[in-house]
Amino acid sequence: MKRIAYLLTLLLAAPLALATLHTPAAQAAEQNTAPASSMTDGEVRRIDKDANKLTLRHGRIENLGMPPMTMVFQVKDPALLDKVKVGDKVKFQAEKIAGGYALTHVEAAP
Repeated sequence: MKRIAYLLTLLLAAPLALATLHTPAAQAAEQNTAPASSMTDGEVRRIDKDANKLTLRHGRIENLGMPPMTMVFQVKDPALLDKVKVGDKVKFQAEKIAGGYALTHVEAAP
């Protein structure tokens, strides 16, 4: 009887679980765009074009559970380094990639 109840619960929950796969946030992630809610405020402290790295002083990075600090990020797309200069206030998105942290999106802060 417990098995039947468990199976019924799974069957009833499946459509709800599938519906959440196509939320606007999931669609934005699929399109490799950064939804505004996942952006973090930061300030450019150093640019290292030779190593494709950017040093940012940043606020809490929610998607990584990281507290505010200053740290060096690898840049996924080196073209991002041409969009900023030291001292710029930015909004960015970072992800954990291959055991390190990489910036996937950087834009000027409004």
